[in-house]
Amino acid sequence: MRYFIYLIILLTSCSTSGQNNSDTKMHELTDDQIVKRYLENGAWKIRYFSPEYQLYLDSAIAINPNLAYLYQQKAMPYFKQGKCELGLKSLDRAVELDPQSYIDYRAFIKCIFARTYHESIQDFQTAKIIKGENGVVMDHTYDFYIGLCYLQLGDFSKSLHFLENSIDQAKKANGENWIHFLDLFYAGIATQELNRHQDAILYFDKVLKNYPAFSDAKYYKALSLFRTSQANLAEETLTECEVDFKKGYTINEDNVVYESYPYQIKQFYIDVLRLKKW
Repeated sequence: MRYFIYLIILLTSCSTSGQNNSDTKMHELTDDQIVKRYLENGAWKIRYFSPEYQLYLDSAIAINPNLAYLYQQKAMPYFKQGKCELGLKSLDRAVELDPQSYIDYRAFIKCIFARTYHESIQDFQTAKIIKGENGVVMDHTYDFYIGLCYLQLGDFSKSLHFLENSIDQAKKANGENWIHFLDLFYAGIATQELNRHQDAILYFDKVLKNYPAFSDAKYYKALSLFRTSQANLAEETLTECEVDFKKGYTINEDNVVYESYPYQIKQFYIDVLRLKKW
């Protein structure tokens, strides 16, 4: 009996010792090793939206709870599923740990996905302090997104101000040919909302020079043409718009498969404009 008890204690001790050694080795993994084991050879090999993806990230976070990148990777699928509040819980932690890397990404998420525009503007303002006035995230300037936020908040003058800043930034950095067509498109929208239709048409013409089949630009150009009593040209432009729209020529940002962008058109927009003429 005494030998049996001793054997149990010995086996338990060996098992616990082995587990402790294993835990110690796991916690000694470098950040690169964690990413390779749990992301490259784990989460990234399965669907973003599967429960197993989140389990891989949770396991990695358990080993290093201070690696901001893991929280960003955990959050990302939630945004693509429209679960913004859930995703922001993880992304907020990433920003807390590494604001230099993730403050502007969170600002982008709040603008395009969560649509909390005041919070997005605040994050972009913080990003400018941390990373500089002329920062870029997801292929666009900070001022571009701030302009979108003010557009969605109905402050069209401020929106146009920041969109024009974005246009000027691109022009000064690389020349007029490097101005993104969406900067011009949304500047046209803001100008149109200010009831400056001739100026808006000029913006839309610049957009269409860069992206000739862009149905959204043709729709809003047609609207301004109707507003300035150019009905025949408006009808012609709207017809072209519908043809291009049905071919899929719309806003082509990567994330448009998950979220519609501000002022992105739908078929019923075209149908109503054709009936109402303005």
